[in-house]
Amino acid sequence: MASIVPEGIPDFLASLFRSESRRILASLIRLLGDFDLAEDGMHDAFTAALEVWPKDGVPDHPRAWLVSTGRFKAIDRLRRSARFTTSLETLAELPDEGPPGSVEEEGVDDDRLRLIFTCCHPALSPEACTALTLREVCGLTTEAIARAFLTAPSTLAQRIVRAKAKIRDVGIPYEIPSRTELPARLDAVLKVVYLVFNEGYSASSGEALTRPDLSGEAIRLGRLLLELLPDPEVMGLLALMLLQESRRAARASSEGDLVLLEDQDRSLWDRALMAEGRALVDQALASRRVGAYTLQAAIAAVHAEAADTSATDWSRIIGLYSLLARIAPSPVVELNRAVAVAMRDGPQAGLDLTDALLACRDMTEYHLAHAVRADLCRRLGRTEEALVSYRQALQMVQQGPERRFLERRVAELQK
Repeated sequence: MASIVPEGIPDFLASLFRSESRRILASLIRLLGDFDLAEDGMHDAFTAALEVWPKDGVPDHPRAWLVSTGRFKAIDRLRRSARFTTSLETLAELPDEGPPGSVEEEGVDDDRLRLIFTCCHPALSPEACTALTLREVCGLTTEAIARAFLTAPSTLAQRIVRAKAKIRDVGIPYEIPSRTELPARLDAVLKVVYLVFNEGYSASSGEALTRPDLSGEAIRLGRLLLELLPDPEVMGLLALMLLQESRRAARASSEGDLVLLEDQDRSLWDRALMAEGRALVDQALASRRVGAYTLQAAIAAVHAEAADTSATDWSRIIGLYSLLARIAPSPVVELNRAVAVAMRDGPQAGLDLTDALLACRDMTEYHLAHAVRADLCRRLGRTEEALVSYRQALQMVQQGPERRFLERRVAELQK
């Protein structure tokens, strides 16, 4: 590894923590069999590196060093605690910590996939599976996950604690299921992977529009899942993520501001990702086992095929959304369909559908529903109604680029 001067090691470790901490944690959970012990060991390892690396230099394989040191520190911590709380017989049964640096990197690349299947075990509730995976595999804060689920952070934290305890008490194995078990376990895993991608594609809060680390990790996990099980819905999910990711460079301005689909420079779209995604969509549709992810990918493919917004086949998109609403009903799907209807039939048609959705309690707290209504009213020249809806959306939005976009719309209407 290239030599790093001692003064640069704190910054190097901070960067390493951002890029590798979740992989390191996953490996430590595999080795230690305990979430909390693994997290303590990981933090102890980074603290040790901050002390050791300036004197001894950065090791050739930093991640392997941190994993093995974290395991060493965790078992040492466990042994010291056990001396005061357990019998000598129990103490003798604890694993040998081994010397620091003794753990190989074998299997590290699959550890997060193993961890996802552990977190998505049927013994856990779907809500617990998703929350635990987003927290432990992807490192999202409890607050960010709570916002995604419209749940109080304290409730979400308790859910995560209970899920960890159940994994420990039931003895849920840290492994990828056998091929015969995979289909039954797949739905929850796909849901989690897609939620991770969504957080990367459009961050739930903060000043950045996207989090490429999360969307990139979700795509990597999608590819691993497809290798493991070439199921049409795995193809559909991977296709959807690739097609959406292909637009990343055009979705924000050089200042980091949101650029709507209709205003994007389509020459910036990644043609290689688009081609790969469209090929997977075709393959999934050909199977005739069409699920929700495949339909969403097919919608994204229609957008990818159009030279601009006016050339988009909105009738086809509406038809796909109608089918999606039948197999996976959701107010958000209906809202997206309303937007497509407005593009084909005019803003009044879309507004009628949006107002009907906003009459449902589930949508009144969804900022994008108010933003859609505001935009449709703006297009109809109903300025005062548009301003009211924009301000309602502003009260709920958590993301900086979206907030600035809405504020600009308000400022334009007030001129």
